[in-house]
Amino acid sequence: MLDETFAAAFVYKMKAGFRFMQNASDIIRTVSRHTLAYMLFSISEMFRNYDEFDPMDLLIIHAILNANVISVMNDPSLDEKFSSIHTVEPDAIKQGVSRAALSRFLSLPLETVRRRVTGLKRRKILAETKAGLIVTEQNAFKFGNNHELQKTNMLLLTKLLRDLKRAGINGPDDLRAPESAASTRKAK
Repeated sequence: MLDETFAAAFVYKMKAGFRFMQNASDIIRTVSRHTLAYMLFSISEMFRNYDEFDPMDLLIIHAILNANVISVMNDPSLDEKFSSIHTVEPDAIKQGVSRAALSRFLSLPLETVRRRVTGLKRRKILAETKAGLIVTEQNAFKFGNNHELQKTNMLLLTKLLRDLKRAGINGPDDLRAPESAASTRKAK
């Protein structure tokens, strides 16, 4: 069940007037539609850029890439250091991930992950470290450093943010109930 403070009415000011969202489910539905479209377009572009790969392998590679850079994303100085499109995170700082963690994260059978990882290691896309699997910075397919895919992602993200703004969602504060509505609900 939704938190009571979130279930208040939402009012958003737009250029052409006001956009009313009657309740929390309206905003959830709106955000869900737009973010799902963003994710599907992103996946479609990933598949298009790497059409020689099986979609399951691409999913595994990108899940590993994400796990590899979580510590970078959580450290503002590292995030800034490796923010340039011309900078790749060195293998030495990547956070490894286990096959079991991948299996749980992707909801795939462990044997499927093992089999696919073996093939990707053979292709020299993945490497095994003491900490787990990483996508090597030297991989021949530019996973983690595909400038065209990164530029396309910027276009898709811009579209997502523009669409959310048009729907009246300008930032994270617009996803919460106003303070006055929250205090009114608690008083009842």
